[in-house]
Amino acid sequence: MIIFGTKGYIYQLAILTLVCGHCGNPSAHTLRKRVTKFTLFFVPLFPFSTKYATQCTFCGAEQQITTAQAEQLQLQGGGGGQGFEGGRPGGAAQQPGQHPYQR
Repeated sequence: MIIFGTKGYIYQLAILTLVCGHCGNPSAHTLRKRVTKFTLFFVPLFPFSTKYATQCTFCGAEQQITTAQAEQLQLQGGGGGQGFEGGRPGGAAQQPGQHPYQR
């Protein structure tokens, strides 16, 4: 008897301030990645589905987005921290192809 199935994992990638398309309020939105993995004997082996979505923290509306949109939002959000520009403290933006801690 072989036991197989699926298991879902949700990763919170960023918290962004956006205008909600449902309620129209400028509020925080969570950017989430949902990965579904194939399991064999309750051991996750490989992912076979990846979906991205944003959820408004004001009204709770969730919107599915594409992978390209999710990557763009992550770049704009800079990791979700206030006072960080380009994902680095001090406001120095990173040049393409440069290591994050090199100037």
